[in-house]
Amino acid sequence: MIRAKLLQSRGERRQAHRRSDSADLARTPPHDCDPAVARVREAGGPIDHAAYSCECGYLFRASVSTTVTCPHCGTGQAW
Repeated sequence: MIRAKLLQSRGERRQAHRRSDSADLARTPPHDCDPAVARVREAGGPIDHAAYSCECGYLFRASVSTTVTCPHCGTGQAW
């Protein structure tokens, strides 16, 4: 009876240990990620700018958006 309880408590400890290991793995990011991706994340993410050319002939850079207007003539740009 005592031996059975001892074995049962060991088994419960093993299961609890396994659960905590798997929970820790889920919380930690993988260490083998791409170094280029890590550099971009450390720098604050990608810069979302694009080059636009307007009907008026003006070329400009602006943030990527669905509502970009030409700074020269004010015409909305198609996306």
